[in-house]
Amino acid sequence: MARFTRKSSRRALTAVGALTIGALTLSACAGGGGEESDDNTLTLWHFEGENSAMGIAWEEAIKVFEEETGATVEFEAKSFEQIRSTASQVLNSDEAPDIMEYNKGNATAGLLASQGLLADISDAVDEYGWADKLAPALQTTAQYDDEGVMGSGPWYGIPNYGEFVTVYYNKDTFAAAGLEIPTTYDEFTAVLDAFAAQGVTPLAEAGLEYPLGQLWYQLALSQADRQFVNDYQLYENPVDWEGEEITYATETLLEYVDKGYISSDVTGLKAEDAGVSFINGSAPIFVSGSWWYGRFVDEIDGFDWGVFPFPDSELSLGSSGNLWVVPERSGSKDLAYEFIDITMRPEIQALIGNNGGLPVAADEADITDPKSLELIQAFNAINEEDGLSFYPDWPTPTFYDTLVAELQELVNGTKTPADVQQSLGDEYESYAADFR
Repeated sequence: MARFTRKSSRRALTAVGALTIGALTLSACAGGGGEESDDNTLTLWHFEGENSAMGIAWEEAIKVFEEETGATVEFEAKSFEQIRSTASQVLNSDEAPDIMEYNKGNATAGLLASQGLLADISDAVDEYGWADKLAPALQTTAQYDDEGVMGSGPWYGIPNYGEFVTVYYNKDTFAAAGLEIPTTYDEFTAVLDAFAAQGVTPLAEAGLEYPLGQLWYQLALSQADRQFVNDYQLYENPVDWEGEEITYATETLLEYVDKGYISSDVTGLKAEDAGVSFINGSAPIFVSGSWWYGRFVDEIDGFDWGVFPFPDSELSLGSSGNLWVVPERSGSKDLAYEFIDITMRPEIQALIGNNGGLPVAADEADITDPKSLELIQAFNAINEEDGLSFYPDWPTPTFYDTLVAELQELVNGTKTPADVQQSLGDEYESYAADFR
């Protein structure tokens, strides 16, 4: 699952909006909330599978909601693409639901907020105390200014689950090599050296898709502070593309290839290839997202494995999950707020956690599955330090493709680190400069 969630500048938002207006509508299959809905029905859309952590938890939330309010939930399962491609048109019509799951980010929730299609739910946030349950980095993706840029302004959504990038490791392979979990970066590179000396390529990686770019960003974050993240992601100040953080990331990534930490064939590998190389035991370490965790639980049976934080880094890739949003045309906003509040309760959060998800407000004592608890504790530790730092492609709509292409050139030796940074900086500034 690629987590380079696309975000864009204001210029791109306009283009996205224009494309969305021309998309196919959902009116033929929509039950519709609209402004004429009564207070006894809540029309709800989401795109989670019924057996997913969120699907299981939200089904229970629906039952609780109906029992406590006496109202009826009219749930309609939509695909992610259905909601994404038709949101602007549908939410500007009487077919709008009363509440729906929607993707976080400038080009998605931010765009709809800037178009006036989402309700400002700030008063409900205050009334229910939701902000107290969300770490600062999780709040960032729920608030948008009048240009649709995340991080400030009114609240337009609430996340009740999260995601982050961590270090997966093969416990059996570590033990066989006499290696322990590294707690410092020097210990981490010593582990990588030890495997390389044995003829083992230690890091599962992929240069055709997101993993290599995420490792690059994690290396930059290991040298960064929160202000760097705010400058890079929220356009607070210009980013120095020849500065310590980015130079370190680019040069170190090339060093990883030269030292054999990463396969020389990485530019031809996809995320699936990297994940499978960890699953089958051929690569002992994989720096990637929590979205792999459930699959590893299901598919790895030949060895024991675990996770540890990237050493000597106070910041990690990650963000909230998608948002509950309330369309401006919803006729049952108060019911929508009651439903959101139920999904934030400990018992519903525990359902998310015990089924492989990452709840944002769960009590760890309620998590009975030990493997799930390991992941949740790792996520909570990052949140407690305000460590979530989003993803490297978020600032521009085309940065994902640019980052993949430039890092391939770096690995192939067709561009120097300085040339790569120049190209990335030019692409970044062509959009981010509009906001400063």
